[in-house]
This record gives sequence, structure tokens and C-alpha cells, in this order.
Amino acid sequence: MRFIKFNKCLSIIVLVTVTTLLIGCDMAILDPKGEIGLAQKNLIFTALGLMLIIVIPVIIMTIVFIYKFRSSNQNAIYTPNWSHSNKIEAIIWIVPIIIISILATLTWKTTHQLDPYKPLFSNIDPIQIDVISLDWKWLFIYPDLGIATINELAFPINHPITFHITSNSVMNSFFIPRLGGQIYAMAGMQTQLHLIANKPGKYNGISSSYSGRGFSGMKFTTIATPDNASFQQWVSKVNNRAHHQIATMAEFEILAKPSEYHPVEYFSNVKPDLFIHIINKFMGNKKKCIEKNEHIYMSQNSSAYTRTNKCLEN
Repeated sequence: MRFIKFNKCLSIIVLVTVTTLLIGCDMAILDPKGEIGLAQKNLIFTALGLMLIIVIPVIIMTIVFIYKFRSSNQNAIYTPNWSHSNKIEAIIWIVPIIIISILATLTWKTTHQLDPYKPLFSNIDPIQIDVISLDWKWLFIYPDLGIATINELAFPINHPITFHITSNSVMNSFFIPRLGGQIYAMAGMQTQLHLIANKPGKYNGISSSYSGRGFSGMKFTTIATPDNASFQQWVSKVNNRAHHQIATMAEFEILAKPSEYHPVEYFSNVKPDLFIHIINKFMGNKKKCIEKNEHIYMSQNSSAYTRTNKCLEN
């Protein structure tokens, strides 16, 4: 009998342990290295704490009631005709309403503060990086530097980054867990994301949306350099090791062919308006309208996509 009870306890412990491990094999979200990720972590824990105000007492009362009113407890008072208590009704309605109100207000304010399209406040001009989702790799273009990389990007810490994101194929999702934020990449559209790293290091980036056979290998490395000098050294390395260029759309189409577990690759002499041309190619016969907006993108005006959409609607 004791052996059976021991086996049951052991099984419960193993189940709880395995479940805990499977909840999140990578706890990167809970170890942020940037202010956006930190704000998102604080929101998660604040919301969790507010919900536990209800969850923990319910769990405790459930265990106490099960133990107190077990069949072997002959001293438990049985009151089958009891059905209502104004005090209990007040507690189970008022407390959740208060918590939900606080949680709703907090979430509404924080969600607007963490809007991915909202530029980060800084005295430093942001670095612009164009992100293009390919099958099954990520292309990062630095339009101001004339370079591009596959599956690797870098920027200095404490420096705001503006990502312009699109897809050359199916819808995908750009995500750097330790820096926060996650936003979709869609063909013929531009989305935006603003991030910043506050600690130097190498952080894994992923595609968080299933996109086909090579999805599992669609990962990239984010290098947060300790200062601007280190970032310039990385830029020099890219220029020195670049054996290919993307000066034309024909060269881009060769690069865009599906490949799995694509290695890191560097490019120089990158077509400066490559990003907008990739969006344009999905626009059919609306070329004339879109071409009028290319100068907006080139001047780093974040409203380029919005103005293009209005033009298409007309």
C-alpha cells in the first residue's frame, strides 16, 4: 500500500516537473536586455500578480473544503438547506470587478506606451534597418550604410533602432525575445518596430510564425555592441567579407530562392531602395502611384506606407 502511494507521489512530482520545463524551454522573455522587453516583462508579472489575488485563495479554499468535507470526517457540519450569503456574494463580485478594472486600465495604458510603431524617445538619431522575410532566412539591409546581411544584424547599445519590415513570400513574424516586441512581416506591406538594447551581447532572433518546411531553421543572431566604435568595426567586417552584392532586383531574386539553415552571409553595394521595390512588386499595375512615394521612404519618413495605401485606395 505504501509502495502504491509512493508511486503516485513520484508520478505527480514528475508530471509537475515536466510540465514546468515544457512551459518555456527558453525563458528569454523573462530575462530582457532592453527597455521595451523590460516593460513587457513588468506588465506580464503585474497582470499575473493581480490574477493570483483571485486564483490563490480559490485554490486554497478548494483544498481546505476537500479536506474538511471528506467522507471520513464525521465532525463536519452538513447544512443542505444553506444556499445564500450576501457577504459571500459581495466578495465574489466586488473583488473581481476591482481587479479587472485595474488590470484593464493598466493594460490599456501600457499597450499604447509600447505601440511598436511609436518611436523611442532619445537624443540619438535611430539606426534604420530594413527587414525582409525570405524562404527561409532573414535579410537585413542598412540603407544608410549600403550593406546587407543574411541571418545576422548588429547595432550599438542604448541606440534606438527603427525596423521597417516586409516579406517576399508568405506572412512571417519577426521576434527578438530578449529585446521585446514581435510583429508580422507581410508581402506588399510595411510594418514597423522600434527597439533598443541596454546591455551588450548576442541575442537569438526567431521567426515566431510557421511559414513552411524550413521554418525551424529560420533563426538569426542579434549583436548588441558595447559602443559605436565596436559597431563600426562590425560594419567594416561586413564590407571586407562581402563577396556578393544586391545592386539589382535580378540579384535579389537569386538570393530569395528558398534555402534551409542558410549560413550568415554579407553583402555590399546594396540597392538603396531595394526594400520599397520588394513591396512594389506585389502591387500589380499601381506602379505609377507607388513610384511617387519612393522619395518618402528614401528620406526615412515613417508615413510612406500609409501614404502609399491612401494612394492605392484612390
